[in-house]
Amino acid sequence: MTPVVDVVVIGGGQAGLAAGYHLRRLGLGFVILDAQAEPGGAWQHTWDSLHIFSPAAYSSLPGRLMPSQPGETYPDAAHVVSYLTDYEQRYELPVVRWVRVEAVHRDGEFLRVEADTATWRARTVISATGTWGRPFLPAVPGRTEFMGAQLHTVEYRRPSGFAGQKVVVVGGGNSGAQIAADLAYDTDLTWITLREPRYLADDIDGRALFDHATARRRALDEGRTDTGGVASLGDIVAVPPVREARDAGLLKAQPMFDRLTANGVEWADGTRADADAIIWCTGFRPALAHLAPLGLRGPRGHIPTHGTQALAEPRLHLLGYGDWTGPASATLIGVGRPAREAARQIAGLLGAV
Repeated sequence: MTPVVDVVVIGGGQAGLAAGYHLRRLGLGFVILDAQAEPGGAWQHTWDSLHIFSPAAYSSLPGRLMPSQPGETYPDAAHVVSYLTDYEQRYELPVVRWVRVEAVHRDGEFLRVEADTATWRARTVISATGTWGRPFLPAVPGRTEFMGAQLHTVEYRRPSGFAGQKVVVVGGGNSGAQIAADLAYDTDLTWITLREPRYLADDIDGRALFDHATARRRALDEGRTDTGGVASLGDIVAVPPVREARDAGLLKAQPMFDRLTANGVEWADGTRADADAIIWCTGFRPALAHLAPLGLRGPRGHIPTHGTQALAEPRLHLLGYGDWTGPASATLIGVGRPAREAARQIAGLLGAV
C-alpha cells in the first residue's frame, strides 16, 4: 500500500532538516527522503580544506546552536557533518535513506512522489534538493579536445594529487578562490576569472552577508530600492587561507580564455598556457528535474514562487535554493526562517493551525 503523509520533504541536507524541525513543532506528519547514504547532505562531499564563512554560533539551524570546533574560529566541513548528524538524531527526524526521488506528479488531492525504492502520496511537498547535484560546466570551445584531467568543484578533494602539475582553476567566486588558494603552494597555478577578483573586506563573514541578504529581501517586499544583494559587496569572502595566499602574491588572476586546446588553454591573441588539469569552479544550477512533471519551470530554470510557495502549485514549497526561495536560504544560518514560514503555510493549508 502506498503510504500517505501530510508532507514529503525531498532532501535530507540542511534545508530538509530545518523544514523537519518546524514541521515536527507544528505536529504535522512527514517523512524526509534523502538520496545520500549518510547524514550531512552536500557537506560530506566537499574538499578537505573547506571552512564555513561564519563562527559556529552563527552557522546554526533552528533550535540548536552549532558547538564550536576546538582550535577553529570557522568550522570545517567535517564539523558541519557531525553537527547535522547530531541535529537529525536529537530531533528524531524521520529521514529515509538511500532514496532517490525521480518524479512528483499531481494525483487528485495528493502529490505522488515516485522514488527508486517506493512511492508516497503527500498532501504537500517541500523540495529541498539544493544545487550540489547539478554542477554547471560552461560550453567552452575545445572542451572535448583537452587531453588532461577535467574536474568540477564537486570532484576536487585535496592538492596532493596535483603536486608539481600545471593546474588551471576557472572561477572567480568563493569556490574558485578557495581551491586556487589550496593549490597555490604546490602547483604551477593559473587562476582564471571573468573579471578582476572582488574580495570582501577582511572583517566581513557570513554574519554580515546574512544581514545584508535579509535587508535586501525586506526592501524588495516593501517596494523599496533593490540594495543589490550580497553580490554588491563583492564575490569572495577573504577566509584565512584565501587571505594568506592573496597577501603572499600567489593569487594572480588571468582573464577568461577563448578555447581549450589538447594541451591547455588559449586566449584570443594566441597566448597559450599548458595544463595537466582544469578544475571548473563554475557554479551550480537548482536540482529540480524531479519536479518536471508538474510543468512549473520559468525563466532561468527557476520555478516562480511567492516566498517558498510555488505560484502555480500551492501544495509545493521550494527551500534552500538561494535568495529566490528566501534570503540566504542556501546557508546554514539563513534557511531557518524560510523553513519556518513554509511549515506555517503548509499547516494553514492543511487546516492544522
